[in-house]
Amino acid sequence: MSQPLIADTGGLLRALARKSNGKPSFPEYESALTSADLVIVPALVLAEVDYFLRNERSAMRKLIAELFDPRTTYEYEFALPADVVRALEIDAKFKDLELGLVDGTVAAVAERRKLYRVLTTDRRDFSAIRVGPRFSQPLELLP
Repeated sequence: MSQPLIADTGGLLRALARKSNGKPSFPEYESALTSADLVIVPALVLAEVDYFLRNERSAMRKLIAELFDPRTTYEYEFALPADVVRALEIDAKFKDLELGLVDGTVAAVAERRKLYRVLTTDRRDFSAIRVGPRFSQPLELLP
C-alpha cells in the first residue's frame, strides 16, 4: 500500500473505467487508486462523478456501495463551510485557471488534511495551484 490520496473527478472516473473485457481502461489510474491506503472522495467530487455517470447507473451504484463499505479504503469527505470558503479563495488566487468550486474544494480538502497527493486528469490546473497559508505547497499529481 502507498500513501493516502484525494480523488478528483477525472482521476476517479478513469480509475474506475473498464473495457468491455472487464480490464481497466486506464491501468495507471486504477493502480494509483487501488494501491493507496486511503482514498478521500470529497462530496462535491462524488456529485460531479454522478453527473458523468448519469447514463451508467449500475456503475454509480457500485461506486456508492464501495465508498460506504467500511472494509474499503475509501473515505467520504464532506465539504466543511471553511473548505468552501477556502475553495473560493483558491479559485480567486488562481483566477486565470477558472478552477471552480469542485477543484477548489479538492485543493482546500488537501490543504486541511495535509494530504497533497491528488488523483486527477487535470494536470494543467492542479500543477499550477499551490495550497497552504502562503500558497507555497504544490500538489503531487497521480498517476
